[in-house]
Amino acid sequence: MELKGKTILIISQQNWGEMFISKHHYAVELAKMGNTVYYLPGPDQENRIPPGTIRIDQTEHPNLFTIAHRLHFPYVLKFKARALYDYLLKRHINKLLRKILKAPDVIWSFDISNTIPLKAFPSSAKKIFMPVDELSETVALKAAETADVVFSVTNEILEKCKSVTAPKVFLNHGVSECFFGAAPTLPNIGIRNIGLSGNFLRPDIDHTTLLQIIRDNPNNTFHFWGSTNHAASNVVGSISESAIAFVNALKLLKNVKLHGQVSPRQLANEFRQVDCFLICYDILKDQSKGTNYHKVLEYLATGKVIVSNNITTYSNYPGLLEMIDDRDSNKAMSALFRQVVSNADRYNSIENQTKRIAFAKQFTYASQIKKIEQYLN
Repeated sequence: MELKGKTILIISQQNWGEMFISKHHYAVELAKMGNTVYYLPGPDQENRIPPGTIRIDQTEHPNLFTIAHRLHFPYVLKFKARALYDYLLKRHINKLLRKILKAPDVIWSFDISNTIPLKAFPSSAKKIFMPVDELSETVALKAAETADVVFSVTNEILEKCKSVTAPKVFLNHGVSECFFGAAPTLPNIGIRNIGLSGNFLRPDIDHTTLLQIIRDNPNNTFHFWGSTNHAASNVVGSISESAIAFVNALKLLKNVKLHGQVSPRQLANEFRQVDCFLICYDILKDQSKGTNYHKVLEYLATGKVIVSNNITTYSNYPGLLEMIDDRDSNKAMSALFRQVVSNADRYNSIENQTKRIAFAKQFTYASQIKKIEQYLN
């Protein structure tokens, strides 16, 4: 099936907003390709709209709409009376589909919470299940029932989906075209500006190691783009006291700049001032278990060096990332960071930058969609 001129419904656990992750980028790219795309987040649980409301809103992108909706029954039924929840949800979905001008050709679910399972939708549509985060097998596999194909960004997640009868395909994260800039150039002053992006209220960031690196390198400026304010974020779930303490500690450091959430295009533009990117998760707490991160390809697209905790997806690409070998501890990260910063000419050579950019270009969202089309016949 060629994904042009189709009606596509994307199911996500994250709201639409300033900060984009995989599902938002796919929605935009599909709309650019001439599809009519509806982005469906989880139901409103904050009483922002009346019970039973279904509202379709145009986004800033042509052909792309968001759906605000609230169940006409208590959400707690999902946990207390699942069979009743599924019955009432199907009625809710039927009402929602009547609001859409044309029946969806494709239902594309990123929802691993089983809040809006694929089985709630008619069998006439092609159904894609695409878990990009670590999942609970019991819950997520229920969400995947009736899928025609399963894609994921890690083999570890696909292994957990082995009981799903649909084809299971590894597909790396995508990267937006806007992250590819001018031809690589050597920085005149070595490595000074360090970049980090994402949700900094996540409890799985290695706060101790990251703060140590920042404090031990006062001549470097560490730029943080992303969520540091729960109320202002469209991707933050529950937060921990340690995450709040971490953000407060960052605010006190003179060599830290917190830029907040910005649009993908602004993020791409501001990435061009970065000499080195830093990824520092505690694998033992990490929701992705150190398997893959969406941000890696955005960093690689700039050509600049990346210092990281261990990431299994990139273990077979030596020299693409500078990451530690240890899967149990990040103790070696401080020394690795100092080594990279002290050898800018080597790590950010034109040859190395060109290699990173060429690798990332294989995974633009347009090219990833082309790969997906092959499985929709």
